[in-house]
Amino acid sequence: MLDVLVAGGGYVGLSLAVAVKKAAPHLAVEVVDAAPDHAWRKDERAFAIVAAARNLLDVLGIWNEIEPEAEPIRRMVITDSRTADPVRPVFLTFEGAGSGDDGQPFAHMVPNRAITAGLLKQAEALGVSIRWSTSVEGFATGQHSTTVSLSGGTERQTRLLVACDGVRSKLRDMAGIKTVRFDYGQSGIVTTVQHERPHEGTAEEHFLPAGPFATLPLTGNRSSLVWTERTEDARRLVESDDLVFEEELERRFGHKLGALKVVDGRRAFPLGLTLARAFVAPRFALAGDAAHGIHPISGQGLNLGFKDVAALAETIVEADRLGLDIGAVSVLERYETWRRFDTVRMGMTTDVLNRLFSNDMTPLRVLRDVGLGVVDRLPGLKSFFIRQAEGTTGNGHPRMLVGQRI
Repeated sequence: MLDVLVAGGGYVGLSLAVAVKKAAPHLAVEVVDAAPDHAWRKDERAFAIVAAARNLLDVLGIWNEIEPEAEPIRRMVITDSRTADPVRPVFLTFEGAGSGDDGQPFAHMVPNRAITAGLLKQAEALGVSIRWSTSVEGFATGQHSTTVSLSGGTERQTRLLVACDGVRSKLRDMAGIKTVRFDYGQSGIVTTVQHERPHEGTAEEHFLPAGPFATLPLTGNRSSLVWTERTEDARRLVESDDLVFEEELERRFGHKLGALKVVDGRRAFPLGLTLARAFVAPRFALAGDAAHGIHPISGQGLNLGFKDVAALAETIVEADRLGLDIGAVSVLERYETWRRFDTVRMGMTTDVLNRLFSNDMTPLRVLRDVGLGVVDRLPGLKSFFIRQAEGTTGNGHPRMLVGQRI
């Protein structure tokens, strides 16, 4: 019988499996994923990894391996204007130095394939079983274990089933866990561009009436784009020919880094707010996007998933060390309590920011621009926001988020 069965082989599922197995090698951990084993290699997305997530990856033993592909964010610039405005004033600037004494920036941009490759290598070394092209078809929860039906007609017995299968989680629905959902009527266009001049580690978030247009530095003269548009406009842009797409891109990106060239396929993802009403049930837990899906305006979606991993892994391992049943609701409630407030707070924060900045109402534009200007002139307040973004402030954090082993 398995101790932990993880449904979902993305960065959340793999990092949870590695974290549990690394801290408690005697536990039997398995990961199943409906995708084939090569699908992750085609994922060209890149994510902002904040200090807390970097600490977790370091504890898991993979940060040194993926760091050569990580680009430090040395500076963050925030602007607010219309697309046609001749001048784009900078209202707020954050220097990239983190609050710690290690000289590390508060965030790095890291390709998802590098994170996944490092986690897969570590999982194999630790003896984590991974089944690709295998989906969960159903499960039945008993008093001492859960029987999980897999595609192909096989079954697995496990003490704990963890759903890491994304924002449209089928397992969440199977478990009867309801959600709070809101569709923003926006889609995020994701692609990678190459430019003539170096970005010097600068990330920029340009607030436009349709939504934020973020340029995030990658290694070399490349940047990752997260371009928010109304859903119908995003669909039109993604389906347009290269000339139209690059012309619209240049109108938003500008010419500060010289000529642009799209070097990755463009994709659009619908944006909304999804919050699970519960994170746990008997012998069942949600983690990552299965528990929460938020707007990318703050770049915190992936980092929320890593926080889930740190909290759930610590809950499982400490319960096992105490001889407790790792699938009992009384044990799993610690994880839910740990993560629920932070998740709801971040979801509400991104919701308010998106509503405040994704519009063209003059009174609101004046109000938000004045607010950004005030923050820019108060170093103490800017430092507070950086510490919040790093994810290491306050007390009671899971140990891996501050660089400690479980």
